[in-house]
Amino acid sequence: MATTAPTIVNVGYRSTNFWVVSAGRSRLLVDLGWPGMFGTLAAQLKRMGVPMAEVTHGLATHYHLDHAGAAQDLKVAGMRLVVMDVQAAFIEPMRAHVKPADHYTPIGLGDNVPLTCAESRAFLARLGIAGEIVHTPGHSDDSVSVLLDGGEVFTGDLTWPTLAGEDAATLVTASWDVLRAKGAKVVHAGHGPIRPMPA
Repeated sequence: MATTAPTIVNVGYRSTNFWVVSAGRSRLLVDLGWPGMFGTLAAQLKRMGVPMAEVTHGLATHYHLDHAGAAQDLKVAGMRLVVMDVQAAFIEPMRAHVKPADHYTPIGLGDNVPLTCAESRAFLARLGIAGEIVHTPGHSDDSVSVLLDGGEVFTGDLTWPTLAGEDAATLVTASWDVLRAKGAKVVHAGHGPIRPMPA
């Protein structure tokens, strides 16, 4: 599939951003909603003109409930869940943070799309999206970022460099340095506004 300039739509709610990256009718959802709130996410997709049936694939930047909580509900609706090799071991432990009031639907493990960062460029190209998925630990060991060739980067909760604690500063700085070296220019984070890359 030929790559085209992607469009980016924020379908977030509850102070969390969920990004739809679209190339024609191929759409990748980056971060997957809060648990028990699939109806809200579906309504946001509809409100922003994104047909649920066209959200073919989804990726959590990391496996915390506010970024992956509705993953299984999306799978039931037809989405394929992309799981990076550095993330697979973190799916089940996320359940330890679930409360009954969350109405979380456990993520099935046998029907996902396994992927490595080295394979990510070819995978995204099949969706018509020019870019790659980069391992960016700092907030959590399973954190990844989606970096488009145009310079847009979706970083989830990767800690902003000036906010990193002393214990995580080296790892956080290294992740930002990798993104910068690969051409990242504009940050679409999991929370807050779109902003330029940190200096």
